[in-house]
Order: sequence, then C-alpha cells, then structure tokens
Amino acid sequence: MPHADYILEARNLTRKFGEIAAVQDLSIGFPRGQLHSILGPNGAGKTTLFNLLTRDYPVTSGEIYLKGERITRLQPHQIAQRGVGRSYQISSVYLGLTFLENVWLAAHGAERRGRTGFWRPISHYREAQRKSEQLLAELGLDRYTHTPAKAVSYGDQRLLEIAVTLATGPEVLLLDEPTAGLSSRETVRVKDFIESIKSRYTIVMIEHKMNVVMEISDFIHVMNFGRLIASGTPAEIARNADVHQAYFGMDE
Repeated sequence: MPHADYILEARNLTRKFGEIAAVQDLSIGFPRGQLHSILGPNGAGKTTLFNLLTRDYPVTSGEIYLKGERITRLQPHQIAQRGVGRSYQISSVYLGLTFLENVWLAAHGAERRGRTGFWRPISHYREAQRKSEQLLAELGLDRYTHTPAKAVSYGDQRLLEIAVTLATGPEVLLLDEPTAGLSSRETVRVKDFIESIKSRYTIVMIEHKMNVVMEISDFIHVMNFGRLIASGTPAEIARNADVHQAYFGMDE
C-alpha cells in the first residue's frame, strides 16, 4: 500500500539502459506542501528520476504512486492531467510567442484536457485568459504580457516557464535546475519566487546551487550512482559525511 502521508511516492524504482542502471532500487516520498530538493553529482540519476516520475521513461521495475493511485503504467499526459507539472533543464517556452500566448496555451490545454480545438482569438477563451493574466501578475511578469519571450532575459524566460507549468494546474511541481545559466541577480529572483509559492504546492527541485538549496528546502535527498544515499533537513545534510564524500569529493 502507498504511504498515506505522501502525495507522490516511488518504491524500489529501477531504470536500466542496457546493463547500466541509471536509477537503482530507489524509494522516495514527498509529503504535501513541502519543498524537497534532489542533490547529487553529475550522472547521479537525478533527471532520470524525474523522467521516471513523469513517465518520460518507462520503469524497468518498481512502482510510482500519486495521491495513493498507482501511476507506473500511465502515459505522460495522463500523469500531467492528474496534477504533476514539470519544467526542464533547458527553457522550453515558445520564443516567438508573447508571455500571454505562452501561458494561455498551457492554461487552455489544461482546460480542454489537451484538445486545442479550432483557433480563435485568445480573448474568446475568457477563463484561460483570466488565469494567464493572473499568473503573469503574480510572478511580476505582467509588464511583459504582450512581449515576445525572445525579447527578454534568460531569467525572465525561466520565470515564464514556471508560469507555463503552473498554468496547467498542478498539485506537484517538478523543477529541473530552475536557476541553471542564471546570473546571481536572476538566481535570487527565481529563488525568491519559488520560495513564495512553496506553501501552495508540493515542489521537488533538482538544483546545483547550494545556497539556493540550503535556503529554501524543507528536506533534501542526495543521490549518487543512481541510489539514494541520504535524506534529511538542510542542517542534517550539511553535516553528513557520506554526502560530503559523494558530492564534494572529500572526507570529514
């Protein structure tokens, strides 16, 4: 039976590519309303774990549960419809579209459960437009409502990507390196925004910037060679000798 306290849970999860196990017998769970960060060196299996949770990759063995329902064999769009939203390492917004158009596409697709229908002006779909405008305002991006995504900084594009993900109406938000490639100032903006919404969502975040992880995480999980080697609060992880050896390459 799935753990009653977890909104999203993986049990004994394994994913092999040929003879290589990218994720090995990994069990992990995420309670509602917390921000969990996934740490680990390059090649530890972090993004593969995300790909398994969203079913972008099929599972070799093990089970995945969402709100107590087994979702291991569902398709990615079915998992998204059940409330799991995801952003990727590389910004996936449509650079030629405006901020409003990017967010509207996600809100409209969620409203129609993936069916786009015939093209009409955005203003015809009033609920999707209202939701899109509200999200842009909440993120402080409303000044870019009618600005093409290609005309702004990469940091603003990453915030737009989070807005696009939120427009799908998720309960669980998976963020894959949301501050990658950002300047120090842009990193603070994205970090502050994630912190501002963490009480409204269950957030699982892959992130390499230790100051970001330590400042906003409720719980941290550390992976190495496809396995989970430690879980704990930021303070517990900071003094964990196994984590220092695996992640920083030094003994305590």
